[in-house]
Amino acid sequence: MLIRSVDLPYVCGVKSVLPKTGKPEFVLAGRSNVGKSSFVNALLQRKSFARTSSTPGKTRTINFYAVNDAFFLVDLPGYGYAKTGPVEQEKWDRLIRRYLSEGEDIEEVILLLDSRRVPNEMDLQMFQWILAATGYEPIVIITKMDKLKRSQHAKAIKEIREKLGASKDCMMIPFSAETKSGREEFLELVDKILRENS
Repeated sequence: MLIRSVDLPYVCGVKSVLPKTGKPEFVLAGRSNVGKSSFVNALLQRKSFARTSSTPGKTRTINFYAVNDAFFLVDLPGYGYAKTGPVEQEKWDRLIRRYLSEGEDIEEVILLLDSRRVPNEMDLQMFQWILAATGYEPIVIITKMDKLKRSQHAKAIKEIREKLGASKDCMMIPFSAETKSGREEFLELVDKILRENS
């Protein structure tokens, strides 16, 4: 898939009315600092379209990126950022849950996990929640693969699959924003899904 155009028409805060886009939405969920913004930038080949930071919790809005005027990448705020107060976190959790359960145009939910970390309790809850809300396992993007030695790749993916309790059919794509490995595989998958549903 060639990325011909990218736009950011909707940025939703905690009190915003969520848009009805009328186009397929591919939703990105993951803990704070897992690399969602870097994933978006690498995917769209835009250096700093999504704001990245080494500080967890930087994305505090739901960002709807329109791609090729054909679909949306929806970047959710990272979960599990401790410095966000519990009241604020609860508001965000409610908004995210509402969007994931009521969003009419959600095509796929994508869970991003750090290749160097075993999924924690919140990752497991998100995986199970997506499964319960949508009826299918999310696509799992395993980020920061360039931080591991090549010999560690298969072991890391196996451990993540086992910890999640994911089926052998659960799609897992190893990804690196640095080397762009996994980019084409993900875009081909999106292309296939769009073609099947057109």
